[in-house]
Amino acid sequence: MSNSADSPATGDGPVRTRRFRPVRILTVAVFALAGLIFFTSFNTAKGTNIRTDTSLLKLSDLIQERSRKNKELDESNATLRDDVESLAERDDGSTKAQDEKLTGLEDSAGTRPVRGKAVTVTLNDAPPGATAKLPGYPEPQPDYLVIHQQDLQAVVNALWNGGAEGIKVMDQRLISTSAVRCVGNTLILQGRVYSPPYKITAVGDPGKLQQALADSPAIQNYMVYVNVYGLGWKVTDDGTVTLPGYSGTVDLHYAKPVK
Repeated sequence: MSNSADSPATGDGPVRTRRFRPVRILTVAVFALAGLIFFTSFNTAKGTNIRTDTSLLKLSDLIQERSRKNKELDESNATLRDDVESLAERDDGSTKAQDEKLTGLEDSAGTRPVRGKAVTVTLNDAPPGATAKLPGYPEPQPDYLVIHQQDLQAVVNALWNGGAEGIKVMDQRLISTSAVRCVGNTLILQGRVYSPPYKITAVGDPGKLQQALADSPAIQNYMVYVNVYGLGWKVTDDGTVTLPGYSGTVDLHYAKPVK
């Protein structure tokens, strides 16, 4: 028995039923997807060139740009602080004893320059293609050939233990709230980014400072990698130098002072 939909209602020829072919369905789907992509691109770009717009720079470029701006802000802040201190010194109504107490607090806080004999420690990554230079040691993993956060911290801690009156890492003075942190193979210090070689300068008794470096167990462990894989290590006596005062903000963001 034939289906009524396939039977002619009038006329002599057969009636052809309308059927969607798979090719037509696929074509419609492709055009719909293309439309969605164009709409998404337009909505994302908002009228900008999404291939070259500066808002889509590599993360490393953004970090370097922010580091540069932070440096400019630090320098501007230091200039303003000097101006404020100069104005305050004209006639602030304070006594000599109060001025001396304030100076002592500023020295302890690290916001004033400090001058004296100094030692500089320089740390650097191993040279490209470094291999084990002594028998009995394995060939290096990538981790063995770069400076890590704990290496920098070990040097800073040893110098403090050696009686350092002030410490500068790269071009920045350290204070009690400074955090020496590494991300990948870069140092992030007080909002600015640095690459090796890293220089750490401390003002104090050079003999005591160098002895503290030699006595540090963490640095003794680091020296194994220096001797075996070629990590950079250099200690120099700088004579008399002046370390700059800390010029950044002293506001606490994650702690409160004890009352």
